Amino acid sequence: MLIRNWMTPRVLTVTPDTSLLKIGKLMKDNNVRRIPVVDRDGNVKGIISDRDVRDASPSKATTLDMYEMHYLLAEIKASDIMTPKPITVKPTDTVEKAAMLMLDNKIGGLPVVDAEGILQGIISEQDVFKALVNITGVREGGFQLGFAIANRQGAMRPIFDMLRRRGARILSVLSSNNNDGERHIFIRLREMESHDAEKELVEEIKEYCNLLYWAKNEVHLA
Repeated sequence: MLIRNWMTPRVLTVTPDTSLLKIGKLMKDNNVRRIPVVDRDGNVKGIISDRDVRDASPSKATTLDMYEMHYLLAEIKASDIMTPKPITVKPTDTVEKAAMLMLDNKIGGLPVVDAEGILQGIISEQDVFKALVNITGVREGGFQLGFAIANRQGAMRPIFDMLRRRGARILSVLSSNNNDGERHIFIRLREMESHDAEKELVEEIKEYCNLLYWAKNEVHLA
C-alpha cells in the first residue's frame, strides 16, 4: 500500500511567522490536530500539533487580562512552537513504513514530501486505520480464521488446497512471525454457502494445524 493512495493531499499549512492565535483558530475551525509549517516555496520547515498549541497558550489561571493575552498570542509565532525538521515520508513509501515511524517515534502524523522536500500531503494514524480496514476486508463481512503453522516453505499449500476444494473465496490473508518457529496466519473469507460448510472447513483446518480462533460476528476460541 503506497502512501500516495491513503494520504490527505489537501493540507492546511502555516508559515513560520503565523501567530499562535491564528494557528489555534485554524485548528479549531478546521478540526485538525496538526499543521505543517512551510516556507513560501512549500518546503516543510516544521510541524505543529494541537498539544504544541495547548502547551504554548496561557493557562486558564493566568492573571493576564484579555488585551494582554491577545497580545501574547499574537506575538508567539509558529517558528517558536513548531517541531523543526520533522520526520517525513514520500508518496511512494509504504503505509506500513509510515505506521512504523509513527509508532516508534510516538507521533500521530507525518508530512508527505517529494524529492525536493515540497509538501505533497500528510498521513495520519487515522489514514493508517482506514488502510488497515480496507486491506483486511472487514467491511465485507464473511468470517476469519486465525491459525499457527510451521514457518517453512510450502506450509500454506494444504490450506489453500482446502479452500479451493470447498469453493471458499478469500478476502484477505495476513501473517506475522512468531519467535517459536511458527507463523500466525489470518485469513478472511466471504460467507460460504451454508453455516455447515463453514464449520466443516474449520474442522478440517483444525486437523492440519493449530487453529487459534475463528470469528463470524463474534470470536470463537479454539
